[in-house]
Amino acid sequence: MPEAAEASGRRRVYRELPRAGGGDRDSGERLLPDGACEDAAGSRSGEDAGVCQRRRRDRARARGAGRAGLDRAADAGRTGVFFVTRRNFLAAAAAGARRRPNFLFLLADDLGSGDLSSYQCPDIRTPHIDSLGADGVRFTRAYANAPECTPTRCGLLTGRYQQRVGGLECAIGVGNVGRYDEAEWLAARGELGLPAQETTFATMLRKAGYATCCSGKWHLGYLDKFSPNRHGFDEYFGILGGNADYVTHREENGALVLYHNGKPADRAGHVTDLLADHAIDWLARRRPKDRPFFHYVPFTAPHSPFQAPGDKPAAPERWNEGTRETYVKMVEHMDRRIGDILAALDQTGERHNTLVVFTSDNGGANRSRNAPLRAGKSTVWEGGIRVPALARFPGRIGRGTTTDQVSMTMDWAATILATAGVKASRRLDGIDLMPFLTGERQPEARTLYWSYKRGQTRRWAVRDGDMKYVIDDGREELHNLAWDDREKVNLAESEARTLAAMRAKLEAWKKEVAAPRLRNFR
Repeated sequence: MPEAAEASGRRRVYRELPRAGGGDRDSGERLLPDGACEDAAGSRSGEDAGVCQRRRRDRARARGAGRAGLDRAADAGRTGVFFVTRRNFLAAAAAGARRRPNFLFLLADDLGSGDLSSYQCPDIRTPHIDSLGADGVRFTRAYANAPECTPTRCGLLTGRYQQRVGGLECAIGVGNVGRYDEAEWLAARGELGLPAQETTFATMLRKAGYATCCSGKWHLGYLDKFSPNRHGFDEYFGILGGNADYVTHREENGALVLYHNGKPADRAGHVTDLLADHAIDWLARRRPKDRPFFHYVPFTAPHSPFQAPGDKPAAPERWNEGTRETYVKMVEHMDRRIGDILAALDQTGERHNTLVVFTSDNGGANRSRNAPLRAGKSTVWEGGIRVPALARFPGRIGRGTTTDQVSMTMDWAATILATAGVKASRRLDGIDLMPFLTGERQPEARTLYWSYKRGQTRRWAVRDGDMKYVIDDGREELHNLAWDDREKVNLAESEARTLAAMRAKLEAWKKEVAAPRLRNFR
């Protein structure tokens, strides 16, 4: 970085460096007294006006991001960088260092692990989502907390296994219906949802001074006490339940579930457009502009019903019908609207100070592509819990990189809090991924757990290093994912000792995460 040069008194030297491509400017140095550039526009000579224009530009750069801002300007191909005084430069750099990062979290619904161009999808084009990986990092071993919507969203926002909450081990049904014994028990007591005593990382960020907004699908309880506004979000607009007709915004039972800050919102438009438009609007109007923000944008796409823009309302009994062609249109439309959101972020001037994350809540369901992985949504095989994930953070995460670090949705809570410099108010199960994304640390082995309940179905899984143990409705399997991520070769008999050890780990974990609010169940 160039050193500051200072003239006598209150006069400063602004010396232009050689232009990109070589060749010094022959105009030499230009001296102007302090305050000269605060004159009314147009009152100075052309030469002085040019110096002033450059000075204002450089001051804005320094105020915006200190040293990083000047480096970025040079990297972007600016023709020159000008010297400022050491005193003012250090002050600006300190101000830049004090700027806290922003966070934009984009979540797809039921997107298959192989449904992005960057994950070798042959028939879907997702250039805007893929750009996050091109400008940042692409994950090869990212997992969802669960194979369905509600539990993964609980794990994401609390940073903890959803089993610690209780009653949220599968998706909440239409109209706040519990879909397995414990969930039914809670629903009958008006307690099926994310309890008020559960502290989300959105709440932690807001207490630390962040502006917070959720534009999208909630699916963590219908009652007001479970609402986003009571879980750390200053503003909420979106679908309260698990899904809705993209045209009428109503659930299968006919209830309107499009809400804005606790009240029904009767608006026209395709749900994907409404969510994107709200996200863009909030980014533009948030105040004050220098307040850091966390913006959570969980789309309903490409979850059923399968409706692309321009399609007509669908009869509820036909919601799970549809073609791959419509599914492709839904994903590509979501990608275009994500492109609009990213452009809106750029317009705020916060691109270089914002961590942007994209992932899915679980593996793909109907019409999706999880290949070559086994099975899909609602299972704990790789196709049900492996998800695409990409992240961009200019200046922190290298461009076009990949990471083999095993990750889980709940890790993003720990990562975002650590990056924001905010201490978690309770112990988290997730880990800070940033050191792995920046290359400070190499991938490390982890032990992760899954538990899924729906009706009388019970499914569990443990990943311990490369080994994965699965119980699928009483059937046990063991796989080595290092060479069998398609889970075709069952090692349960040949690796009996490993199987027993992982079974013991699972039983210990079940006891550890048992939810206090289910103590009186039965």
